[in-house]
Amino acid sequence: MSFGESKPDTGLIAGLEALLRRLVHLEPGEAPRLLLSFATFFCVLCGYYVMRPVRDEMGVAVGTDGLERLFYWVFLTMLAAVPVFGTLTASFARRRIVPIVYGFFILNLFAFWLALDRQTGAVGTSVGSIFFVWSSVFNLFVVSMFWILMSELYDGTTAKRLYGFIAAGGTAGAVTGPVIARYLAPMVDAHDLLLVTAAFLSLALAAVLALRRITADDRSATASDAEKPVGGRDILSGATHVLSSRYLLFIALFILLANLIGTYFYLEQSRIVGATIVEKSARVQFFAGRDFAVNAITLAVQLLLTGRLMERFGLALSLAALPATAIAGLAALAISPTLEIVAAVMVAERAVAFSLTNPAVKVLWTAVPLDEKYKAQSFVDTVVYRGGDAASGWVFNSFAKSIGASGTLVAAATLPLALVWLWIGLSLSREQKERAAGA
Repeated sequence: MSFGESKPDTGLIAGLEALLRRLVHLEPGEAPRLLLSFATFFCVLCGYYVMRPVRDEMGVAVGTDGLERLFYWVFLTMLAAVPVFGTLTASFARRRIVPIVYGFFILNLFAFWLALDRQTGAVGTSVGSIFFVWSSVFNLFVVSMFWILMSELYDGTTAKRLYGFIAAGGTAGAVTGPVIARYLAPMVDAHDLLLVTAAFLSLALAAVLALRRITADDRSATASDAEKPVGGRDILSGATHVLSSRYLLFIALFILLANLIGTYFYLEQSRIVGATIVEKSARVQFFAGRDFAVNAITLAVQLLLTGRLMERFGLALSLAALPATAIAGLAALAISPTLEIVAAVMVAERAVAFSLTNPAVKVLWTAVPLDEKYKAQSFVDTVVYRGGDAASGWVFNSFAKSIGASGTLVAAATLPLALVWLWIGLSLSREQKERAAGA
């Protein structure tokens, strides 16, 4: 051993592995990769939630009418990003794609920090609008890139065991980020929080590079594959893959229906809270209490149950859990659209989505070829997801106006849509099992 070199603390490593084995079904040698995956997702979402209050404040400056337009600009920006990302995946080695994307966004953060600093902290309408759109694109792309990498590094069987714990890293980051932002806000200018986000994303980038190294060591046969670009140069192949594959189309429809019905719950919550709680501070307390309950339940389920449930029952239970929760919530709101009911429905719907269904949807991508993992998954996670955001509010508002219906009747009319959503989830579970067995 050379001077200055120290042996790793084997006692600490053994202790960490013993703790992990209490939480997940851990195979030998998996602990380093699992901890790095957890840490990467923690840094990604912690960084985003440090920056999110800055974005929300800019949204307030733009105004309500401006926000509705900005959501459409977010969707259009996603459409424009698809061919750019297609060119990236066709031109660079696979191992470089996530680092390039993360490096690009880190540079963007510094550019926005400089632009805002020149305005001495004041947020101009144009800069605020651009940043609001950019931050929405940032969130979806950095999260999508993370899960694309996970679907490459973990096979379906392993993902069922470990994705719940990995997702808990993101939940822990989503809880920690706002605490950091709240602590730093009185001491620094708001735009300085972008530097904190850049620091966390840099840590995530370092963890990604470490994950690549570990994987290359563990799977030397796949190391040369990581040097190859993903697929051909068809820059729109993500969309064509989705439209030509029943499996991928069902994944897209599952996510689209989740957005549509989730937006209905959000709109109904806004209507009921606005009609029931008069004081602004009381509304803030209501939303804060709801968010705390969602995060607490989500983190507990992700750490203790998600992996065990997916390993024991496959994806059927986890994919069916969210549509089933939505069906129960729609029925409850159709019968009694009260504040207590909508609060319980929103907590249950979001906790089930984050802790069970979202990790299961990510496992679905482990059963597709590499080209589809990078191109189709990115298309679904960004364009389809934001397309659902852009369309869902218009769909439900137009539907309610066209039939002159109250929230109760709209909830009842939405039930058949939730049943279709449930059927799609169960179909996806069966096909993923067949694909994994074939592979």
